[in-house]
Amino acid sequence: MSAALAVGLFLALCAALLAGFPVAFTLGGVALAFAGLGWLLGVFDPVFLQAIPNRVFGAMANETLLAVPLFVFMGLMLERSGVAEDLLEAMGRLFGRVRGGLAVSVMLVGALLAASTGIVGATVVAMGLISLPVMLRHGYDARLATGTICAAGTLGQVIPPSLVLVLLGDQLGNAYQQAQLRQGNFAPESVSVGDLFAGALLPGLVLVAGYVAWLLWTAWRHPARAPALAARPAPLPRRQVLFAVLAPLSLVLLVLGSILGGYATPTEAASVGAVGALAIAALAGRLDRSRVRQVLDGTVATTSMVYFILIGAALFTVVFRGFGGDDLVHEALAALPGGLWGALVLVMLAMFVLGFVLDFIEITFVVVPIVAPALLALGADPVWLGVLMAINLQTSFLTPPFGFALFYLRGVAPASVPTTALYRGVVPFIAIQLAMIALLMAWPALATWLPGVLYGQ
Repeated sequence: MSAALAVGLFLALCAALLAGFPVAFTLGGVALAFAGLGWLLGVFDPVFLQAIPNRVFGAMANETLLAVPLFVFMGLMLERSGVAEDLLEAMGRLFGRVRGGLAVSVMLVGALLAASTGIVGATVVAMGLISLPVMLRHGYDARLATGTICAAGTLGQVIPPSLVLVLLGDQLGNAYQQAQLRQGNFAPESVSVGDLFAGALLPGLVLVAGYVAWLLWTAWRHPARAPALAARPAPLPRRQVLFAVLAPLSLVLLVLGSILGGYATPTEAASVGAVGALAIAALAGRLDRSRVRQVLDGTVATTSMVYFILIGAALFTVVFRGFGGDDLVHEALAALPGGLWGALVLVMLAMFVLGFVLDFIEITFVVVPIVAPALLALGADPVWLGVLMAINLQTSFLTPPFGFALFYLRGVAPASVPTTALYRGVVPFIAIQLAMIALLMAWPALATWLPGVLYGQ
């Protein structure tokens, strides 16, 4: 009976989310409804619910999660202060005379924005508003232009310091300890957000290199799809170009370098990033009260959403475990043919499909705590698993017809750009991402080598 209720709990949650109910309240409401039903049937002990206050307080006191509002603030300040627009303009003028150079500039700027914001929606919308009209005006094929912007925007899932990696690092750290305790190790090791940042850096750079190589090859084979700028743009003052490029790049390198070098925790580095973003906006002459208010409002809204979902997910997880759902998942994955690889393929497919209807925050807080302990108990490396999950979610966000990045860009793209152009434009980039997943699965050292060098793991 308890196993049936555990399965019913998960299916009811999926049905409620597909019906469009708010995620945070759906998580908690469905969990409480099934907890009451289980108690009436005598298969659920209400004592499990006593863990909820400790879970909520633990989330509020979690130093790692404190990095979330700081990174969000940093990204929003860079976006609202016009730094992204200045960077794109500077890069476009530097590479625009090269065939396909404007697309390469958009991809590189997108990668840098991804590293600074870590929020897919914000990056895709910003790049769509800034770069898409410019690319279309200079004769770029609509499919190539939209595909480039969507792919660049989703890099925020992988390239550190990414909000996705912060949340995944927190959840995988807890799951890794649970897996070790289940195996009888009462002095469990941990995995940190810094480990995940280091693990994702090389795959992220390889992915960017693959995107750029595809763009240059397309421009060489089909010049009409990615032409060079017809007219030489008016030169910008050297000081302006240097500031537009070096300021955000220096900030990202400072934040990421301090984490990877062990000089600062992700939270400490995020605070440096937030102050640095304020400084860049001030130096650019775009720091005013209204802009700061907008950034603060956006930060509060995003952070509140994250924490409300976290509280709802904590309630769902407690009830799910009260029904023995975690044991059920562990036994089901362990019984699959192929051991770890069979279980991993199934979990990746499930997360890929869920990525069509759920944001990465819901997947991280709901799905990862359920499946990660079982995969880690089967021998998966936590850093490798986290990077695989991040790239998998990135692919899901990009895949038609439900990819979130496509919806974001569709909302700001001109009516003259058909939806089919968006769908066809992302196909080559999806193929590159699938190749990246295959490469990472075949060669785990791509994710584990750098953390081993930096931290001796």
